[in-house]
Amino acid sequence: MTGLSNPELLAADVLLILHSLFVVFVAGGLALIIIGGLRGWRWVRNIWFRIAHLAAIVIVALQAWLGVICPLTTWEMALRANAGGETYSGTFVSYWLGRLLYYDAPGWVFILCYTLFGLLVLACWFWVRPRGVRRTAKESI
Repeated sequence: MTGLSNPELLAADVLLILHSLFVVFVAGGLALIIIGGLRGWRWVRNIWFRIAHLAAIVIVALQAWLGVICPLTTWEMALRANAGGETYSGTFVSYWLGRLLYYDAPGWVFILCYTLFGLLVLACWFWVRPRGVRRTAKESI
C-alpha cells in the first residue's frame, strides 16, 4: 500500500520530510551563519533566526544526553507500524546517517557530535553576533 492510499503512511512520510527539513535547518543554518559572517550577509545576524537555530541544536543535544529518541522519530515509527509499513530502531539521525554512510556508531559518538556541533553554534553566536530586535540608527546604516 502506498502512502497516498494510506493516511497513516502519508502522515509518516510528511513527518519524515519535516524531520529532514529540521536537520537541514540545523546543519545548513550553521554553514550559512559561518559563510554569511565571512561575506557580511546581514540576514544571518537576524535575532529570531539565530534564536531558533540555537534552540534547535540545544534540543537535539539535550535529547542525546538524556537518551531520548526524538518525538518526530517515535511518531513516524508509530504511524508506519499502525499502517503495516517498515519501521527502524534508534534515532532518526543515527539511522539515516548509518544508511547513508554504511557506518554504525555507538550512541556516545552521536552525543559527542551533537555536543560539539552545539558548541560551534554557540561560538558562532559570539563570532557572528546577532542583531537585537531593536536596531539603533547607527546599525541601520
